[in-house]
Amino acid sequence: MTGYFPYQGIKTESEYLSVVIDDAAKSILSDIKVLEKEIQKFKKSDKLKWIKTGVNYYDGEQDITKRERKVIGKGGRLESVKNLPNNKVLDNQYAKLVDQKVNYQLGKPLTIETENKTYLKLLQNVFNKRFHRTLKNIGEDALNGGISYLYPYYNEFGVLAFKHFKSYEVLPFWKDADKTELHSFVHLYTINTYEGETEVVKEYADYYTLNGVTRYVWFNGRLIPDVEKQPSSYLTVIDDEGNTQALNWQRIPLIPFRFNNRESPLIKRVKSLQDGINTMLSDFQNNMEEDARSTILVLHNYDGQDLGEFRRNLAQYGAVKVRSADGAKGGLETLYIEVNKDNYESILKLFKKALIENGRGYDSKDDRMSNNPNQMNIQSMYSDIELDANGIETEFQASFEELLWFVNQHLANTGQGDFEGESVKFIFNRDTLVNESEVIESLNKSTDLSLETRISQHPYVDDVQRELDRIKKERNERMNEYDGYRATFRRNPGELDGQES
Repeated sequence: MTGYFPYQGIKTESEYLSVVIDDAAKSILSDIKVLEKEIQKFKKSDKLKWIKTGVNYYDGEQDITKRERKVIGKGGRLESVKNLPNNKVLDNQYAKLVDQKVNYQLGKPLTIETENKTYLKLLQNVFNKRFHRTLKNIGEDALNGGISYLYPYYNEFGVLAFKHFKSYEVLPFWKDADKTELHSFVHLYTINTYEGETEVVKEYADYYTLNGVTRYVWFNGRLIPDVEKQPSSYLTVIDDEGNTQALNWQRIPLIPFRFNNRESPLIKRVKSLQDGINTMLSDFQNNMEEDARSTILVLHNYDGQDLGEFRRNLAQYGAVKVRSADGAKGGLETLYIEVNKDNYESILKLFKKALIENGRGYDSKDDRMSNNPNQMNIQSMYSDIELDANGIETEFQASFEELLWFVNQHLANTGQGDFEGESVKFIFNRDTLVNESEVIESLNKSTDLSLETRISQHPYVDDVQRELDRIKKERNERMNEYDGYRATFRRNPGELDGQES
């Protein structure tokens, strides 16, 4: 038996099993330690910082809201002051840009094309209006955080459902540098609970692998096994006899949806421009409010009163008593700097234009849109947003390919059919302003194209197959009417003219 066991000095099989179990326990313990360090790194990373910045800026929690009014103090250092106007005007052009992109790309429902009509109906049931709402939320999150995630699962009714995991909640571990295949991931989230009568916030960390889900509580930088939730599989199958069987997906059930291949959030492009817009508006209001009661005052021949008290009396009564002494005339002057609103308007216009260009959006008030613009002008206005839209679609199409694998597995496992290998095309119907009359006229003249192709490009058509069915139905009805007319004519042609045959 020498050499049968791989461990030196072990003579019996029971000793071997004991060592193997101990090694496995140490390995698991080591994995937890590594996982804790990775979570700590993620929480301190610049990536998470930018993700939260994007989310906060979209919600209106921007740097301007924390602004302090400062003046030069002792030693030339800036000091905060409370007696000057400190307006915090927020003009959230960033949120407008995000909404513009999301609705342009995902505002309309997806069109699904496949030659298998049975498969098409099943996919339309899966990718329904509820899924479309989830997809829009994912698109918004992907713009704010650079990436977002979709988690396929079975709900309590055994129905395939999809849950949106936010960009700042997921720590993924990839098998390759190109981030094409997941090894595992951690879902970090918080829940408000009660300990007695005290409300507390608990943070949880669920670890997803091919073997299922292990749940932990994140406390003081440590992973503590959640005693209330035991490790579980992704699926539980119950047969006719009531027996249960735990099953897992063959892939990690998480589909990433990227804004771009670098997973760089939109806020990185435009944060300084958004801050500039807020600063200009706030400074303009500050300068407009700095009237004679808050601007610089110059006193002539006026002693015997503390300047702070003088300011307080001025603010209270709005008047100043001055006197002449020793031949010197007393008086009061103000140092007034004229606020030129045209300067602010010019700078704001430049900032907003730069934000649109750097964020690759479009200006709906563009001069090219006046006086019934033609299709070329409209396409020119949309050229920048099309750049991002094409990149987003490339990333999302790859994500839908991964998602389709889970849908096909679901259909096969539930006995609805095996559609593995079926060709499917997902079409993103962009919400583009068009000159409809030009488009329709062009389609009507394109007789060298098939009817289906022309209908798919028609601005009034959302469902190509349904429109084709309607056309077919109308043609059949006309043919039936024509056949009935011909039959009547053959039977008694004189009756048609009110004459006897």
